[in-house]
Amino acid sequence: MNTCWRIAAIAFTVAGLGLSAGIARAGDEETITLVERAASDTVVDIGEKGDSVGDVLAFANEIYDKSNATLLGHDNGSCVRTAVGKAWECFWTLTLEKGQITVEGPFYDTSDSVLAVTGGTGKYAEASGEMKLHARDAKGSEYDFVYSLR
Repeated sequence: MNTCWRIAAIAFTVAGLGLSAGIARAGDEETITLVERAASDTVVDIGEKGDSVGDVLAFANEIYDKSNATLLGHDNGSCVRTAVGKAWECFWTLTLEKGQITVEGPFYDTSDSVLAVTGGTGKYAEASGEMKLHARDAKGSEYDFVYSLR
């Protein structure tokens, strides 16, 4: 067998093994809808006094089911102010009974946002996808988190 055919055969075999090892295919999505109670959010004022680029928002909050009745876990994370009065760039970890899910992306002051699911552990070890974030009230005391996992 010549070299080109060997390389093609190896590539085909590796691709087939990847699919059988649990890499998500179309239709293998899971949606998880949760509510965050933003009770611990703390802004650390860095640089210019008041809202300024570089300020840090840190949090560790409880996470409830979509009816906001049953405690299911918690999150831990931080955001850095990138656009005064408009946006933060965030990273956090959601911890549930069967594993963790990490996200990264924007948090907008006055509109919904979509963050990338960057990984996970346990049941969510192969997680990818996105998380939609929606403020449930104008005070920012509760947020809907809708994870669309692939």
